[in-house]
Amino acid sequence: MASGIVALLAAAVLWGTVGPAQLLADTDVAPVALGACRMLLGGLALGVFTVRRAGLRTLWRPGARLWMPVSILVTAAFQACFLEAVDRTGAALATAVTFGTVPVVSGLWARGLDGERGGAAWWCGTVCSVAGVGLLLVPGEAARADAAGVFLGVVAGAGFGTYITAIKRLARHGADTATAAPVSVVCAGVLVSPWLFAAPDGIAEPRAVALVCWLALGTTALGYLLFTRGVARVSAATAGTLSLAEPLVATVLGFVLLGERLSLPAACGAGLLLTGLVVVSLPARGRRRDDAAPHTGPADAAQHTGPAPNPDPDPNPLSNPAPAPSPSPARRPSPAPAPAPHPARGRAAGPAGPASGGGHARG
Repeated sequence: MASGIVALLAAAVLWGTVGPAQLLADTDVAPVALGACRMLLGGLALGVFTVRRAGLRTLWRPGARLWMPVSILVTAAFQACFLEAVDRTGAALATAVTFGTVPVVSGLWARGLDGERGGAAWWCGTVCSVAGVGLLLVPGEAARADAAGVFLGVVAGAGFGTYITAIKRLARHGADTATAAPVSVVCAGVLVSPWLFAAPDGIAEPRAVALVCWLALGTTALGYLLFTRGVARVSAATAGTLSLAEPLVATVLGFVLLGERLSLPAACGAGLLLTGLVVVSLPARGRRRDDAAPHTGPADAAQHTGPAPNPDPDPNPLSNPAPAPSPSPARRPSPAPAPAPHPARGRAAGPAGPASGGGHARG
């Protein structure tokens, strides 16, 4: 589970750079058109390293057919709504709203679909993290609160929380999640690609090209690769809580690169957010083995379908090797007539059981 936590935190750090990079580039590209470029290029780059023909076939298994369209739709919603929220409210605020929503939605999905109940550590960590996000939302000197932007952030967070659930369900139904991620991203990019034709302004500018390359290759291709590997090793609720590292990164980068000042409540919120992440991460070693077992996807199925016990066990475990040795004790008294000598018969009637009868008949 520790490797899954590290991978998810690394993905969250990469995703935390999306908002600050978008504002730092200061391009005239429409946010939705930017998201389309990010998904198309990033999904194709990710697919080069992860998509396999056998993996594509697993995406259409009976249990996975429903969740693949869901993952595509929520990926498109997340990308479009999140980048628009950043443009309206700023990097720190949009990221905080979006990823403050994720653990709530992913936890509700996990409880509703799997009956998964977060333990004390998860509840404590999530409460600290959500409280930290709330403090980050307290208006400061550089805050640009926008009702539509906040709403879009909530929609983006709900989409990402649902995406976590979709990936978990795909893994549970035997789908190759390493293939599912780039397929979801590319198909989502195709869904929003009309914006590239509706608002193409500024897409060819050097700053825009550099921004698209970072968003596509760094935050999408590498970020989704790390996320897909990590999410299969932890519970959905824990994955949602760990994603709260993203607003922390966005807030710090906003302060360092964009000159956004942290007010006292925002600084306290960042501290609470970090505390929540630590609380969720540390108890992983002591958790029960069965808490992670249902989330290992195809690997878990392989473990349970490995060397199975004998499906038709013989009540006498020595009956298989018995036919070879059993005749020898019965043949020793063969010169004698029908009544076999009792010492040989006694030895043959020992552990071999019914085999002694066959030996005697041959004798």
